[in-house]
Amino acid sequence: MAAALIVSAWPVAAQAAWQEASSAHFIVYADDKPERIKAFTERLEKFDKALRLMRGVPDAKLADADRVRVYMVGDIDYIGRLAGKGMENAAGFYNARVGGPVAFVPRDAPRGSATDLSAQAILMHEYTHHFMFLNWVNYVFPAWFVEGFAEFNATADFKPDGSVTFGETPNYRAWAMGTEGELPAAKLLQLNPGRLTEHEMETLYGRGWLLTHYLTFEPSRAGQLGRYIRAINSGKNADQAASAFGDLKKLDRALDGYVMRGSLAVTNVPASALTIGAITLRPLNPGEAAVMPARIRSVRGVDKTDAADVAKLARKLSAPFPNDAGAQNELAEAEFDAGNLTEAEAAADRALAADPKSVHALIYKGRIRCAQLEKVSDNDPTRWRLARRWFVDANHVDPDNPEPLALFYQSFFQASARPNANAEDGELAAYADAPFDLGLRTNAAIIFLDRGDKDRARLALLPVAYSPHRGSGANPALDALTAIDAGKVDDALRLLQQRKSDTPPANGKSSGIARAGR
Repeated sequence: MAAALIVSAWPVAAQAAWQEASSAHFIVYADDKPERIKAFTERLEKFDKALRLMRGVPDAKLADADRVRVYMVGDIDYIGRLAGKGMENAAGFYNARVGGPVAFVPRDAPRGSATDLSAQAILMHEYTHHFMFLNWVNYVFPAWFVEGFAEFNATADFKPDGSVTFGETPNYRAWAMGTEGELPAAKLLQLNPGRLTEHEMETLYGRGWLLTHYLTFEPSRAGQLGRYIRAINSGKNADQAASAFGDLKKLDRALDGYVMRGSLAVTNVPASALTIGAITLRPLNPGEAAVMPARIRSVRGVDKTDAADVAKLARKLSAPFPNDAGAQNELAEAEFDAGNLTEAEAAADRALAADPKSVHALIYKGRIRCAQLEKVSDNDPTRWRLARRWFVDANHVDPDNPEPLALFYQSFFQASARPNANAEDGELAAYADAPFDLGLRTNAAIIFLDRGDKDRARLALLPVAYSPHRGSGANPALDALTAIDAGKVDDALRLLQQRKSDTPPANGKSSGIARAGR
């Protein structure tokens, strides 16, 4: 009864008109009118283009696996439940991972007050994180700028004439902008400001926006932000880097005065500069649409309890569609997450029968075969080669997808074997394709150190060591960086190899970075 209640607590849209909108940088899923979804996706593409023009970032064709999957689902309360323990107050969140970056935002968010955080602001905030970590892959950014830059772009205003304005005030952060006492510049500017209280974290967002805005528009501060970021990334400590701003107490006072000015500067990117590519719309077929409630939870990632519930839901929703690749792929994933390997393989086989080139099904065949061998501690090299062959097949179908390469490498650890050079090269290729995944970066650092390339190992580790959302506690990446800088490469390698993340989580959805905002 308890399990049934848990399943029924999640919405199942029996008659949802699920659509997929595909563009150069995004794949959007929503159960809404096609014209609304297309307009929303066009807005995302214009936002990406405006960001690139504002920051001088060139565009390049993205592999399918690198486009952000955006799931527009439910309301803010639903998003909070989907985010899970510790993130119940999230109004939207983003996971950057080798399996493909994903963002979850509410379809229905409050609109009645200037202090409400809208669905658009949530998504702009989350996408800015992705933009930052995809385009400046080997840079370290302090927490205040990671969040301040995201907030600066979250309030992008799409004008009726087709232009986009940046710099509007996030009124939902208003109270946190003037609370300098909560987080003075001397602490705010630290690379690692330490464990923050809830109020201090809110201040980091608000004060981070204020400082980003101030350094962007205040003529007397021109160039200071660039010098500060360059100093951090050249090896200077936070206090040395902060000297770019001069007296920090004067900076606090300047910020307090700046926020009281009333009307602050904005900048406009004209519509004529915001040409974008085509948006392709397709309705999900009945099988795909039917399993979306389960798929959303699977993509989010599950723990042991959730996995059993989602598998039960996926069985129910996919049952009418035994010959539909989309429905059976979701069932295969849900059964695998729940540890039901026989049932997962049967579903993957049905998916492959319907679509022999389904990369998802090929990946799960490999995952299932590896899990079966690992479960019985079978280390026979021949059987492991056959199991890995599924990842090779997936790579042949989609050579630009980093996930089969990462799983091929991981399978050696599952077999209690050392990865061969081919597997290591594949892992480095996956890291190059998905540099936003912190797990890939750490594995790449290990490979580089083992090959005697400490400089590339250091570059790989920098964003891991200083990730603003890595949590508190031990930081082996930072310890390894310190060892590398001291010339103790063997110690650095040992520190990284001892980390507990060599084995992927039970549900297999490794997530390098998680972002949330409310």
